[in-house]
Amino acid sequence: MVSNKESNYNKLTSFFSEEYQSLQGYVRSRIEDSTEREAEDIVQDVALRIFSRPNDAAQINNVAGFVYNAVRNRIIDLMRSKREKKYSSEEIDYKWQEFAELFYGTADNSYAPKLQKALRKAIGELKTEYRDIIFAVDFEGYTYREIALETDISPGTLMSRRHRALSILAKKLEQERIKN
Repeated sequence: MVSNKESNYNKLTSFFSEEYQSLQGYVRSRIEDSTEREAEDIVQDVALRIFSRPNDAAQINNVAGFVYNAVRNRIIDLMRSKREKKYSSEEIDYKWQEFAELFYGTADNSYAPKLQKALRKAIGELKTEYRDIIFAVDFEGYTYREIALETDISPGTLMSRRHRALSILAKKLEQERIKN
């Protein structure tokens, strides 16, 4: 009788030998600026990780789905690591001011802290899906396409969520302005 490990190994070996070029093509289709070498590196990295699974790992029933999901997840990991930005406190303050200007136009420096405080509060009260899209697009600089690739949510849905979030924020900030 063939063990899970031997069965997985045989299925995976066969799959990688038959589909290696297709896997590289898949990587290149998901990453616009990838090179032939980078696509090969990603596929080899995924293969190494898969073949390094523990001996007691579960039987793989859908090898193609398993491998393509592993490749997709690796691409997402690489995209996240490339886009990660570290901002200084001055840059963060500038981002908040820049975002606040969407609602009030150019604010003078004496009004900016009050506006930013109200804006932070209003963003904190948004639904998670609205708050996430605001941070991803307006603060982290992701494009709708990049977010769509990572989340499997269509760019149109993401744009709609951001539009609704901005509308909610505008109403809340207008109410706050009227109070003061």
